[in-house]
Amino acid sequence: MTQLDAVIKPKTKRSKRFLESRAPKLSEDLKSAMIMKGGNTSQTVTQALKDIYSLKKPNAVLYKKKNITRPFEDSTSLEFFSKKTDCSLFLFGSHNKKRPNNLIFGRLFDFHVLDMIELGIEKYVSLSDIKGGKCPEGTKPMLVFAGEAFDTDNEHKRLKSLLIDFFRGPTVPAVRLAGLEHVLHFTAIDGKIYMRSYRCLLKKSGCRTPRIELDEIGPSFDFVLRRTHLASDDLYKLAHKQPKALKPKKKKNISHDVFGTKLGRVHMQKQDLSKLQTRKMKGLRKRRGEVVAEEQGGQPSKVAKVES
Repeated sequence: MTQLDAVIKPKTKRSKRFLESRAPKLSEDLKSAMIMKGGNTSQTVTQALKDIYSLKKPNAVLYKKKNITRPFEDSTSLEFFSKKTDCSLFLFGSHNKKRPNNLIFGRLFDFHVLDMIELGIEKYVSLSDIKGGKCPEGTKPMLVFAGEAFDTDNEHKRLKSLLIDFFRGPTVPAVRLAGLEHVLHFTAIDGKIYMRSYRCLLKKSGCRTPRIELDEIGPSFDFVLRRTHLASDDLYKLAHKQPKALKPKKKKNISHDVFGTKLGRVHMQKQDLSKLQTRKMKGLRKRRGEVVAEEQGGQPSKVAKVES
């Protein structure tokens, strides 16, 4: 058992609050990412890591020192840093003769590597090379995926899920129209993945709905898919498991029709309508002679009809 795995009892209130923040919760905190470079990197990889860090800020940690590790061969160092910084996502950059300008996107479950996908940079335009206005830091991006491979190929499906986890940003209850200003577009075609970043401009259109224009702000990547390390189906299903407290409770006797209308069913006991209390009107009252005749079972006489 390592020191991080040992049971630690808090000695101060500050350490107690820290351990409570790391404890399991029903609603998870926002996923953070650690961005690091390997023992040998190129200028392209270093600048690419900085640009992706600028897109992910403030929910990211950038390591400036080199880390001599190979994630596909030994991932213990990544798991150590993940537990130390409480990050469930990582981006690792490296460069060598066999795999030049290499980026590894990955995520962890219970501080163990779940998925890793290696992408090679074939063409790159940095954030500073494209002049013009930029989106503010912490802007929640809109993610667009184009290409049949994202729906058919298993590796591209996992890559799509991984990229959504990495760039999705915080979960918000509502979105205002002016806040929709950053678009990340991913296209899979001919075995390559193209990543583009746009700024959404709202122009006057003469009506209530504005005219939308996209202005490229960078960074821009042309990726090629290399190695992959995907979790098994059982482990992947376990990682998606939700606690029972978060699952919506099934409401009885409620259904929806094909148009989405909510229908409810009410169960009532059998009623005796003869004992139903109605409004007492003077014209509906029974006369005294009629009541006596009904009790005797005969027809009322003329004398009985006369009220005394």
